[in-house]
Amino acid sequence: MFDMFTSPSKLHNKGIMGMNQRNGGYIGRYNDRKKYPLVDDKLKTKIIAEKAGATVPKLIGVISHQYEVKRIHNMVKQWPGFVIKPAQGSGGKGILVVVSHKDGVYYKPSGASINEQDVERHITNALAGLFSLGGKNDVAVVENLIKFDPVFEGFSYEGVPDIRVIVFQGYPVMAMMRLSTTASDGKANLHQGAAGVGIDIATGKAVRAVQFDKPILHHPDTGKELATLQVPHWNKLLTLASSAWEMTGLGYLGTDMVLDSEEGPMVLELNARPGLAIQIANGAGLLPRLRHIEGLEHSAIYPTPAERVTYSAEQFGNT
Repeated sequence: MFDMFTSPSKLHNKGIMGMNQRNGGYIGRYNDRKKYPLVDDKLKTKIIAEKAGATVPKLIGVISHQYEVKRIHNMVKQWPGFVIKPAQGSGGKGILVVVSHKDGVYYKPSGASINEQDVERHITNALAGLFSLGGKNDVAVVENLIKFDPVFEGFSYEGVPDIRVIVFQGYPVMAMMRLSTTASDGKANLHQGAAGVGIDIATGKAVRAVQFDKPILHHPDTGKELATLQVPHWNKLLTLASSAWEMTGLGYLGTDMVLDSEEGPMVLELNARPGLAIQIANGAGLLPRLRHIEGLEHSAIYPTPAERVTYSAEQFGNT
């Protein structure tokens, strides 16, 4: 459906939204810039999500200053696995995942080991803004490692998959699952080589899959058939994603969700400038769905997140 040399007119006919249209017609129009800090700072996102009653990965601690960096080893002593991320990082930059550690040796999802100095250097770089939006000084957020839900066995390689849902005016309009691979170093980042699987809004089932923007049928590392993927707790997950509109007041955003084997659906991050690769993963354009929501007329009482999820499933489902 998508090829590298598709003409602009063909893209337009398929309802594909481009970067300029996204920035001017939706992000600029529906997202109040004053509210960006709520989602650009992962620590603030965690706080507002918890206040709204959403489940989030447990916070182990925060490192804000260089003199605190060496505290990291004592901070994670009782935690088998953990994640260090810059509060204002973007695109998966600066995220260090540690699945186990012993005697000052830390193991990444790939099995590669790093030492205490490597961990400290990573945090120092995060504080200096090396991974952050605009290169501003930052803080390092240390979180508990999400427990892999066995239902996704074989669908992801050396990392926990996440679900990106585009939410517009509170309605979930498109979703995809991002599956880590060897190429992505255990991170669910499409630009680094993760696989993207379009997900049917109505059912939580796989629609199609891509890696590096090219269609694939099987996971490149495990050989798992991606068409068999179905996300459990789908309605609950979508309802949680839709409620991000109430949490933030942002009209156009990307919600990144994960499924923890014990806690169920969790809010991982929120994004005021979600990318457009989700259209390639789904083989469908965002514009018709966005324009449909723009054309809705509402009574004085706005639909609840659950009601919005039901409506989106009826309008945008592939079945």
